[in-house]
Amino acid sequence: MPPEASAVPAGAPPARRPAGEAEVATPPRLVKCVVWDIDNTLLDGVYLESAAAPPPANQAMAATLADLGSRGILHAIASKNPQQAAEHAAKVTGAQFAAVECGWGAKSDALARIAADLSIGTDALAFVDDDPYERAEVGAALPEVLVLAPEEVAEAAGWPEFGAAAVTDEARRRGEMYAARRHRQAAARAFGGSREEFLASAGTQVTIAATSQQDVPRLHELSARTRQFNSAGQAAGEAEFAAWIAAPDHEVVTVRLRDAFGDDGIVGACVTSHGDDGTWTVRLLAMSCRAMGRGVIDGLLAWLIRSAARAGAQGVAVPCVLNERNVPLRVALTGAGFRAGTGPGPDATAASAVFRRSTGTALPELPSWLRAPDAPIADELRQMLARITGRGELAGLPADAPLFGEGVSLDSLTGTLLLREVQRRFGVDVAGTDLNLDALATLGTLASFIAEQGGP
Repeated sequence: MPPEASAVPAGAPPARRPAGEAEVATPPRLVKCVVWDIDNTLLDGVYLESAAAPPPANQAMAATLADLGSRGILHAIASKNPQQAAEHAAKVTGAQFAAVECGWGAKSDALARIAADLSIGTDALAFVDDDPYERAEVGAALPEVLVLAPEEVAEAAGWPEFGAAAVTDEARRRGEMYAARRHRQAAARAFGGSREEFLASAGTQVTIAATSQQDVPRLHELSARTRQFNSAGQAAGEAEFAAWIAAPDHEVVTVRLRDAFGDDGIVGACVTSHGDDGTWTVRLLAMSCRAMGRGVIDGLLAWLIRSAARAGAQGVAVPCVLNERNVPLRVALTGAGFRAGTGPGPDATAASAVFRRSTGTALPELPSWLRAPDAPIADELRQMLARITGRGELAGLPADAPLFGEGVSLDSLTGTLLLREVQRRFGVDVAGTDLNLDALATLGTLASFIAEQGGP
């Protein structure tokens, strides 16, 4: 249990509200990284006092490291020790640490550097240290950090701040992704050319594709975790994403990112509605902080503007909550030619603005390493299906609908006719190019496959 109030040093953050008392309705801020002390915390002893036999790992802390790591929570070290102590702690605990700050300065300064290095806010950090003074120092300098004593950690792992135990593939691989990030940053520093030249040399691939229901858990997780690139300023639930995907007047796309250093999986999502007023409205734009500085947000906005123009829309509107965290998103919108004005935002209870851009001006160029679906291709495929099957309702088919599953139920004859039509119209021989015919899984995968093959 958390220590009694009388035992908490001055300057330490207040203890959590006891069970049974009313909680504030505000959702907890999720912890993205736990920063650990070494002596008498990760280790059962003091490293510099152990001479030839360094202390072993604290088994309770090692178990918590593994548990939180499996949920996608990062780990870092802030310790008044030499670098060798961190290397020993990593070895005996079996944990991977995304950042290490060893030195004799203030722990709060070390935490601030760790947050900057990981491109997350200090309010996404938890700090574990056995020393009451160090906890008080961090609590006074960074009151937004969740400060814990080692004996509190086991209980705290079940708190809402540490998220749910069920996680996505991206969450399970988050430590691996941050290790790849360090290698990428080192390579970028050594590279002599521009950022765009480095992204190309690193084999950057950004893929924008239609969303399927299987993506919903990751999209919810993404909207809950990202704050710097979240137009709504809050999480969208799985049911909300599922409803958007099913709605015929909405389009939901995912953004995937990979390069020679690693595969980041789904790093972004964009939900748009296409009204009769000639405007595409972005209901949610969310992007992982791991994508910052890698050209992803610029590529997504360029694709969004060009797609709206191809569809005949007069402009794109992005309602955006205004807070201190999503300044990077607003800077990116401004850089893409959007200008803020008044209008209903996504959250009537928060300060908001609507960023607008006309499609009548010069359209942005798409980066050479960006792959995106061609919306007119999907529209033409819908018309083909309606014509071949004689079922007019297929003209409004969702992008994630299985072509051979319930709802469409293509048979061998209609499937063959569809492939003939695709080859005639787009010049793409799906059967000859995709031997496994994975492209025929859904309308969206078929449209993406045609676009990747250069059609039309």
